[in-house]
Amino acid sequence: MDWKSSINGFKGYLRLEKSLSENTLEAYIHDITNLQRFLDEKQNGISPENVTFKHLQEFLVFIVALGIAPRSQARMISGIRAFYKYLLMEDMIKQSPAELLELPRLPQKLPEVLSIEEIDMLINAIDMSTPEGQRNKAILETLYCCGLRVTELVTLKISDIIFEEDFVRVIGKGNKQRLVPLGKSAAKYLKIYLDGIRPHVPMKTESEDIVFLNRRGSQLTRGMVFIIIQGLKRKSGLTKHISPHTFRHSFATHLVEGGADIRAVQEMLGHASITTTEIYTHIDREYLRDAILRFHPRK
Repeated sequence: MDWKSSINGFKGYLRLEKSLSENTLEAYIHDITNLQRFLDEKQNGISPENVTFKHLQEFLVFIVALGIAPRSQARMISGIRAFYKYLLMEDMIKQSPAELLELPRLPQKLPEVLSIEEIDMLINAIDMSTPEGQRNKAILETLYCCGLRVTELVTLKISDIIFEEDFVRVIGKGNKQRLVPLGKSAAKYLKIYLDGIRPHVPMKTESEDIVFLNRRGSQLTRGMVFIIIQGLKRKSGLTKHISPHTFRHSFATHLVEGGADIRAVQEMLGHASITTTEIYTHIDREYLRDAILRFHPRK
């Protein structure tokens, strides 16, 4: 067994059976390739089936010494575990050397959240006199009203918007589908864009059903959405560190603050585990604590 064929097989397994996004898939392959390079240098070309727990421990010591952040360490360990689980399933090895690898303890990092006023500041910074401004208005309203990931936003299809029922069909991680309520504001500006702006964009055949297009009629990239938001941030004078994902965090936080059931929020975000969604209950507690410190007479 050699590394090249093992990694290619693992890549196919992740893509076809796990339905991982291309970004996650490439991150896993990158991490396994780094493990291979490390072992080539330290162990004179040891093959995947001869790697031991000790070898993996040495690799982890190496990446810690490089200053790799705990979250990146955790991702690498997850990738190594998945790689050896794949080899085990394919009967290429009898036992996984990665079974006993422990994930580093991660500090709970609460995501940056925008207030309703700050979201209004960003949206009000849009130049509505241009076609791109009309499109960008629809983008921000959709991000915030539906809590979409940026990949879900740029791949959103016209056929997945059910205006009659006020729902959007979203294809999330692992190709899992979910229905998300479409707020009135998002529906209003999506209709304005789809009826009045998008028909005048020169259309690429492969993008006929894609909602948000660039000037050339192609699907917007994730990077372009980031650039749009950074431009509005500068224009509005907002100083927080924000990204497209900030709108998703704000969507969830505002729902929890408003008393939404955590299970309903989980469904709308498309989280596989309720544990992931529960971070927003911690944000809510921080919000309550700040409110007490600011306004309570006996603070």
